[in-house]
Amino acid sequence: MIGKISDPRGARVTGLIYYLFGPGRREEHTDLHLIAGWRHPAELEPPLRLDGRRDFRKLCGLLQQPRSALGPRGFDRPVWHCAVRAAPEDKTLSDDEWAQIAADVMHRTGLAPYGQDDDAVRWVAVRHGGDHIHIVAMLARQDGGRPRLSNERYRVREACRAAEERHGLRRTAPGDRTAARCPTRAENEKTRRRGWLEPPRVTLKRAVSTAAAGASSEQEFFARLDDAGVLVRKRHSTRNPAEVTGYAVALPGDAARDGGPVWFGGGKLAADLTLPKLRHRWEPARVTPQEKFTAPERNASWQLAAQTAAAASAQIRSHAATSPAAAADAAWAAADTLHAVAAALGSRVLRQTADSYDRAARAPYGRIPRPTPAGNRLRRAARLLAAPASVSGDSTLAIVTLVTRLAALAEAVADLRDVQQRTAQAASARHAAERLRAARAAYVTSTPTPRARADTPRERVHLEFPAPPGSPLRDSAVPGSRTPARPGPRTSRRPGSPRPRGPTR
Repeated sequence: MIGKISDPRGARVTGLIYYLFGPGRREEHTDLHLIAGWRHPAELEPPLRLDGRRDFRKLCGLLQQPRSALGPRGFDRPVWHCAVRAAPEDKTLSDDEWAQIAADVMHRTGLAPYGQDDDAVRWVAVRHGGDHIHIVAMLARQDGGRPRLSNERYRVREACRAAEERHGLRRTAPGDRTAARCPTRAENEKTRRRGWLEPPRVTLKRAVSTAAAGASSEQEFFARLDDAGVLVRKRHSTRNPAEVTGYAVALPGDAARDGGPVWFGGGKLAADLTLPKLRHRWEPARVTPQEKFTAPERNASWQLAAQTAAAASAQIRSHAATSPAAAADAAWAAADTLHAVAAALGSRVLRQTADSYDRAARAPYGRIPRPTPAGNRLRRAARLLAAPASVSGDSTLAIVTLVTRLAALAEAVADLRDVQQRTAQAASARHAAERLRAARAAYVTSTPTPRARADTPRERVHLEFPAPPGSPLRDSAVPGSRTPARPGPRTSRRPGSPRPRGPTR
């Protein structure tokens, strides 16, 4: 069960009530009726006029009374709207069951706690068909105060999970902040209009994760973003202008209405990509400043990475049952290795695999695991693979071995998350392991020659960089996968003409 709070909030409740009792944009609203509210639904149900239409004047007037009494002390946009939907395969709930869910949502958010019907906010729940309801509340208490909105989205998530447990519905993930920020509806529509295959937010998250995986310091991190063609805007402290307190990134081809870049802060991409969280990656306990790799290490980078992945798998499995916290750092560092391997091979499939794994790597609520030797070795392997002149020559067997070990590592992390009862994270790790095994099978069949990267500049995210010619690590290697296009200006060309090159900086 999923609950979604509309953002931004509305200013007029009348328009929303009219919409909820209307046919909908696609005639999807059927069997419309109130199932719950701050009073009994029979008292609040809009009556029918002689012409067959509903009369909403009484309901809307009652909803707005506390807001009018609050006056200028109230919210400018006081209409709170939350849609709650069950999965298509779930059983159909009765009106009483949906009413219980709506009341629990209002109780957990603190807007209308149990026993405060005459003091808390006024609200109603409207049912549309069999699988979802809409909850509408006015953010003004009947006792003359303003309601508190503290972590309302997480409280709604808790209410949905409680309903799943109570009614035997399909289980969903908790609101533990391990998932990356999803593109908004406006971003998805903009992506479709411009013919991109993925929203800029997804591209930028991958670029930032890859730069962080290969960097050993903050300066190197920003340098890698610049080399990749990502626009970077640093935020400086107001007290100490020399101190950098945050950053935002943008793609050159993604413009806002005013023509300027569309910026995304690190925290808008994922919980562990804020600058303070990134700085934890470069602490002395996790990295040696100005780390230098020897020539033998660079030549044997694939073998060293494979050995490190195998050791990390063993470490995670040995601690999964007895001390899961000890394996958290290795699970987090495995994401860096996956991003570094995907960038070194120029593989879209492995890029998508790293994206799939990202959620499994994060600790709940943005916590940073304590450093461990296994995690430090994985991070060092990622920096080694991302170092210039470290991936070259025909290393097909070593690549296959590394991909195999990474699949085993992802499977070990999936088992760890199962032990911790983190279903969504276990599914992410298992999906990544499946894609890695599929990529390995394709590599064994075709045995391509990997791209020599000794004198090749780092990839730029706004250009198209395919895998090596004939490489099975293209998206076609895994059925059902798609190629993520880089956002940028659309161009047209005549058949047979050379493909235009991307922008340069």
